Amino acid sequence: MRDQEAAATEKRPKDRPWLMRTYAGHSTAEASNELYRQNLAKGQTGLSVAFDLPTQTGYDPDHVLALGEVGRVGVPVSHVGDARKLFQGIPLDRMNTSMTINATAMWLLALYQVVAEEQGADLAQLTGTTQNDIVKEYLSRGTHVFPPQPSLRLTTDMIAYTVNHMPKWNPINICSYHLQEAGATPVQEIAYAMSTAVAVLDAVRDSGQVPPERFGAVVGRISFFVNAGVRFVEEMCKMRAFSRVWDRITRERYGIEDPRQRRFRYGVQVNSLGLTEAQPENNVQRIVLEMLAVTLSKDARARAVQLPAWNEALGLPTPWDQQWSLRIQQVLADESDLLEYEDLFEGSRVVEAKVAELVEGALAEMARIEEMGGAMAAVESGYLKSRLVSSHAARRARIESGEERIVGVNCYESTEPNPLTADLGTAVHSVDPAVEAQVVAALENWRSTRFQPPFNHPRPCKALERLKRAAAGTENLMEATLECARAGATTGEWAGALREVFGEFRAPTGVSAAPVAVAAEPGTPLAAVRDKVHRTAADLGTGRLRLLVGKPGLDGHSNGAEQIAVRARDAGFEVVYQGIRLTPEEIAAAALAEDVDCVGLSILSGSHAQLVPDVLERLRRAGASDVPVVVGGIIPAPDAETLLRSGVAAVFTPKDFGITGIIGRIVDEIRTANKLDPLEVPV
Repeated sequence: MRDQEAAATEKRPKDRPWLMRTYAGHSTAEASNELYRQNLAKGQTGLSVAFDLPTQTGYDPDHVLALGEVGRVGVPVSHVGDARKLFQGIPLDRMNTSMTINATAMWLLALYQVVAEEQGADLAQLTGTTQNDIVKEYLSRGTHVFPPQPSLRLTTDMIAYTVNHMPKWNPINICSYHLQEAGATPVQEIAYAMSTAVAVLDAVRDSGQVPPERFGAVVGRISFFVNAGVRFVEEMCKMRAFSRVWDRITRERYGIEDPRQRRFRYGVQVNSLGLTEAQPENNVQRIVLEMLAVTLSKDARARAVQLPAWNEALGLPTPWDQQWSLRIQQVLADESDLLEYEDLFEGSRVVEAKVAELVEGALAEMARIEEMGGAMAAVESGYLKSRLVSSHAARRARIESGEERIVGVNCYESTEPNPLTADLGTAVHSVDPAVEAQVVAALENWRSTRFQPPFNHPRPCKALERLKRAAAGTENLMEATLECARAGATTGEWAGALREVFGEFRAPTGVSAAPVAVAAEPGTPLAAVRDKVHRTAADLGTGRLRLLVGKPGLDGHSNGAEQIAVRARDAGFEVVYQGIRLTPEEIAAAALAEDVDCVGLSILSGSHAQLVPDVLERLRRAGASDVPVVVGGIIPAPDAETLLRSGVAAVFTPKDFGITGIIGRIVDEIRTANKLDPLEVPV
């Protein structure tokens, strides 16, 4: 008996912990390099590079669409010189680097490779991941550049190149993370991510660039980037279901026999959608629960984890906030006994039943997508986008009705003063507006000196011409891209050359096909708002009120704009919504051409301080200063006050979760702008 007790208490060998990362980057390559080195010194075991929106969408910092976006949500990387500064003092052959980059993934990998070569690294030893999932960009993040088929070619060429030259690199990170942010259910997450994986693997196989006997190496390097929400039991079951579906696809569709190559390999960032501006201290326990969903089950444990900070619903986190998220991971890995045990859920009837339910639902949805011609066809038809918009609308409706409870938002709203947010000026990190001018000046200097000592790059025009010829033909584009990187070409020049050949793509918005998510029976809040809309239109002598929903700049996170557009439509507005990536000039012109009664701007990237005043000024110059402008997004309170003083009629932030109430407020602002008496209609 004593021997059994001794054996039971004997210390078990611990599993190796997951890679610990912090998604980071801002302002300049130099500032981001300093941040990375600080985080690595604190115990972070890998890098996760956040690029700014111009870099992600293939524009140089001095492009008109880059106004206000440079260095805001990530680091600007315009050429190999910036890449050198970004990774200075970080030996890339000993680093595992994740890069959140998609449409321009081939370009950023080329810059990374050139810097690694200059460091003397062996390319075969480089480890890391390029996200490179373009499908979810069409559906949720909005940083796509080229049409689906050319985009798929870029992905295919990059995968084939890395298999042959960088065998430890993950050339694609197929993402369900952003699908959940856009409203996907667990079944939709699994089905849409797996359908994307099938489209990519089919394209690589059919390209003929990888011989059949080496196709297992392609499958073995496919990785996934997954979301984990606060319903952590369901989320843990989702991860087990993901693993089961992936094993089935790789075995049955592609004939992969090696179980190591069939392993579902994934990294995770836990849910940012569920973080709240109200009582943001509650976000800490949400983050912990979400982390447990992807770490508790050994058989479905993430290989890499990055956690958001508690205050990301308020603005950019500070280095201290990022450290807090890192320490959450370290406490679980180093202080708890989690890594000492086999899978905790093996044999659970409850878990097995939920996993089977998710697998069945996902396979059925994948079959529907296959009947449409696959993931790319379902993107182009608008099917996938409309399904996500509908799912998100249903979720928002549940929150507004109180069916889905969010602590501090629609229940338990009373709160003591929060010392963490007592000084909002220091609670979040702000990017100095002067940074953009500095980056633009540095780019101009690079263009004029890149072919002179000490750089001595050849003039890039020949490399760019070769890239265009390759794009017009069938050769792998990676070698031509590397030549552009070595020649000192810029991000905008590389993407511009490909735009000339491939064209650009505007993804379907999914708004028109979204069904009504909130009832408008007599006595309901939506019915009251509909009455306000109709009475106001009658008072103004117009058939219907018209609302322009605009997304200025490069912020592609369109979920909020889409939900406003759908609810305004259901409330009786005629909605003008042209999707993402518009200049202030285009938005002002559309407002005049469509003779709208209100302009609603949605900005989540932090560029509101530059873009909103630009729209206001253009409307004033055009004689339309009487058209009210409302703004929604992640906008700190001091910035909101500045916008209101500049002439914005109303500012909405994540704490304003009631969309029907927002639409009612918009009607009120239209009445005020037109000097109409208020309507005493409860909303």
